[in-house]
Amino acid sequence: MARKKKAPASTPGAPLWLATYGDMVTLVLCFFVLLYAFSTLDQQKFTAMAESMQQAFNILQGGPAASSTQAVMEGSLGQGAGDAARPTQSDQVNNANRVLALVQEAIKQEGLGDDIRVEIDERGIVISFSEKLLFAEGSARLRPVSLRMLYKIGSIINSVPNEVELGGHTDSAILRDSIYIDNWGLSSARAAAVVSYLNGEVGISEKRLKAVGFGPSRPEVPNNSEKNMALNRRVDMVILSQHSIQ
Repeated sequence: MARKKKAPASTPGAPLWLATYGDMVTLVLCFFVLLYAFSTLDQQKFTAMAESMQQAFNILQGGPAASSTQAVMEGSLGQGAGDAARPTQSDQVNNANRVLALVQEAIKQEGLGDDIRVEIDERGIVISFSEKLLFAEGSARLRPVSLRMLYKIGSIINSVPNEVELGGHTDSAILRDSIYIDNWGLSSARAAAVVSYLNGEVGISEKRLKAVGFGPSRPEVPNNSEKNMALNRRVDMVILSQHSIQ
């Protein structure tokens, strides 16, 4: 009687086809991970979603997340350092308009429209003081008549946290009868004199103030007449549109 052959013993472990299938699944997973890595986040949609969640659930009102959001404030004039909410673009524009209106009203009240000009450019709000209002010819000592106006405008500036740059400017004429060697020294001393007053008398932090002497290098008009040269002799007080004071 013939013996029956024994069936070959099965190989232990998973079937061979499963290893191939597992490799395929791993490759597909890697492919989607790669796609995700190359994807970009739509910042505007993310910001809109975050603000919507904040309004719906009243979150991000305090704590580290809110503090870091508040710290990133750029654009026009910012709000005071103690404000809890992050200012919107409309808030910043409103602050700039408020400061501008207050400065213009103070100038009007003092009747100094011919000696102080105000405008807005890419740097921020620019308040230009004529030489004859602030200083005697060739001098960097502030005239007593100018101090009341400087105090008024300085107090308005002190209500916002923006940095302020004082730029001294002269005409191209050679200095005569002055203790300063040239226009560079005179323009620097004049800018520093205004900074010193704003810090010492008005109380604006020295961290927010900067004095720069430009000499005759940045004339507003050509130095080809006495009238034009008088326009170029000025101190520009610039309330910078971007601030770093918290």
